[in-house]
Amino acid sequence: MQIVCCETFGPPETLSRLEQPPPQPRSHEVQVDVAAAGVGFVDGLMIQGLYQVKPPLPYFPGSEFAGTISNVGEDVTELSVGQRVMGLAGGGAYADTVCAAAHSVVPIPDALDDATAAGFFINYATALYGLRDCGRLQSGETLLIPGAAGGVGSAAIAVGKAMGAYVVAAASTPAKRDAALSFGADAAVDYTVDDWRDALKQTLDGRPLNLVYDPVGGSTAEPAFRSLSPGGRYLVVGFAQGEIPKLAFNLALLKRASLIGVDWGGEMRAHPDINAELMATLMSWVSAGTLDCAPVTTRPMAEFRTALTEQLAGNIIGKLVLVNERSG
Repeated sequence: MQIVCCETFGPPETLSRLEQPPPQPRSHEVQVDVAAAGVGFVDGLMIQGLYQVKPPLPYFPGSEFAGTISNVGEDVTELSVGQRVMGLAGGGAYADTVCAAAHSVVPIPDALDDATAAGFFINYATALYGLRDCGRLQSGETLLIPGAAGGVGSAAIAVGKAMGAYVVAAASTPAKRDAALSFGADAAVDYTVDDWRDALKQTLDGRPLNLVYDPVGGSTAEPAFRSLSPGGRYLVVGFAQGEIPKLAFNLALLKRASLIGVDWGGEMRAHPDINAELMATLMSWVSAGTLDCAPVTTRPMAEFRTALTEQLAGNIIGKLVLVNERSG
């Protein structure tokens, strides 16, 4: 099989694609023929050694995937060969075949195609955990999402709408704002202009701003926090802009507002059972038509270098997914 390999930390151009025997499942694992694999901003940081945790080399990127089970370990009873599944792996999903623990794999509903499923797990689980468990989002509340046109933001739009929120998307270009509206956002603003808080206020038209779901950070954060209504909640999801913002604590005091960290990965490591509940809820919403998943952007697996470069540059609209050539 072929697999993408990072032999030395560096930009996407330094990655190679190797030929090696397919991995064999251990007793608690399933082997999956990969139809598609999700690409995230973190993947681009990992291959450069810029993420908060440096993996040992050689490193095989790719942590989420969709495909068909081709073999199961001897202790696996709840899954079977031939099932379409999506899942998480410790790495190596940019490949023809991957092995993953059975508890980290979920059958794909008929309503989801392989490409959408490949980019689903991380962003949608994070969105549900963040909006419901951390932010306590209620139906009828107003939600602002900076970076709404990307993979993280588009998932938050879908989950926010499924939970009954009025969603305002913030994005940097007309194309991205149009995309966010097509993903289901109720309104959109340009957060790159100096007076964007005024534009947001006009857009809200008297509505309170109850919640901010922020995967961007940087210079956007303080104006967004200042825009919260009293009692609002600010969810810190990530720092795609590159800069970790600093906040004057008196703002939280004066607004009676909360600053809440959304670390789904940390929660998952501390409480592994959380994913089963999160995914059961999300899959039930998908099957019922309650959750309208955003379209994904696809590239052939062979274009992994270009795809990661586009991801790091912020040029991708929606979730980026690499599709194995045999899957079309």
